[in-house]
Amino acid sequence: MTAVLDRETSHLTHERPALGEVKGIPFTRLVRVELRKMTDTRAGRWMLIVMAAISLLVVTINLIWGSNADQTFGTFLGLTSFPLMILLPIVGIMAATAEWSQRTGLVTFTLEPRRGRVLAAKNVAGVLLGLGVIAAAFVAAALAQLLAVGLNGVDADWSMPWKVVLGFVVAMTVFVIQGLAFGFALLITPLAIVASILLPTIWSIVAGISERLNSIGAWLDPSRTVEPLMSGTMAGEQWAHLGTSSLVWIGIPMLIGAWRVLTREVK
Repeated sequence: MTAVLDRETSHLTHERPALGEVKGIPFTRLVRVELRKMTDTRAGRWMLIVMAAISLLVVTINLIWGSNADQTFGTFLGLTSFPLMILLPIVGIMAATAEWSQRTGLVTFTLEPRRGRVLAAKNVAGVLLGLGVIAAAFVAAALAQLLAVGLNGVDADWSMPWKVVLGFVVAMTVFVIQGLAFGFALLITPLAIVASILLPTIWSIVAGISERLNSIGAWLDPSRTVEPLMSGTMAGEQWAHLGTSSLVWIGIPMLIGAWRVLTREVK
C-alpha cells in the first residue's frame, strides 16, 4: 500500500516548486493595484473631481474678471496650486488608510503577506498619482493661457523659469508624501485629514506669536519652507529648513506609520 501511494504522489513531489523558487506578486503589479484602488473607489473619484472643479473655478474667475497682466501661464499655474496644496495630501491619506478604513486589509495582506512591499507600493502609487494631478494642472494652465489669448486678446506669456517649474513639482510631491505619512501614522481617514491640515496651521499661528518662535518656525513651518521652492529662489540655508521641516512633518509620522502597519493586527 505504501509503495502504491509513493508511486501516485511522486510526480506531485517533483512538480511542486521549492519554497525559495515561488515567485511573489511583482512590485509593479502592486503599484498598479494601489493606483486602481485610489481611482476606482467613489471617494477617490470624487476627490479627483473636486480638485478638477476647484481648479477650473479659480481659472475661470481669472479669465473673466482678472486683469490682462494676470492672465499668464505662470499666474494660472499658481492659481491651480492653492487647491492642490490642500487636497493633494488628502489623496495620500486616502491611499494610506484604505485597508483600515474600508476593512480590506485582511484580503490585501493575505494576498501579499509582506506588508513592507504593500507600504512601499502605496507610497509609489501615491506619488505617481500626485505627479499625474500636477501634470493635469500644467495642462489646465496651458489651456487657460490659450483661452486668454483667443478670447481676451492678451499677449501670450509662457515664460516660467525652470527652477519655478521644478520647485512646483517638488513642493506638490512633498505635500502628497506628507499626506501618506499622516495616513500611515493615524490609519483613520477623517482623523488624518484633520491632523494634516490643523497641526501645521496651529504651528504657523503659534510660531508667529513671538520673535523666538518665529525663528524656529523658519525651520519647522512647512508652508514657509516650501515657499522659496515654489518661487524658484531656493538656496543655501533654505534647503536645510526644508529638510528639517520634512523630517518633522514627514519622516517621523512615516516611521510611526510604518511601525503601525507592519505590526498592527488585521481584523
